[in-house]
Amino acid sequence: MGMPSMPELLIILAIVVLLFGAKKIPDLAKGIGKGIKDFKSAVKDDETVADTKESVKEIKDEVKEAAAAVKETTTPPKA
Repeated sequence: MGMPSMPELLIILAIVVLLFGAKKIPDLAKGIGKGIKDFKSAVKDDETVADTKESVKEIKDEVKEAAAAVKETTTPPKA
């Protein structure tokens, strides 16, 4: 089953116009476009949160390594 040909697309378009009316089609298209935009925005926000969490983990690891290095290089005072 391949892509629909031009006559098939025209028939589908005619059925959509009959079902929804010519005046509602722009509203439907606007709603679909807004939904896609919101979805992309949500995906981008999730990626940003994941990147931030990964950066925080890397920084914590670096701080732990630096603290361990400082601990190794410092000698306790002799009593």
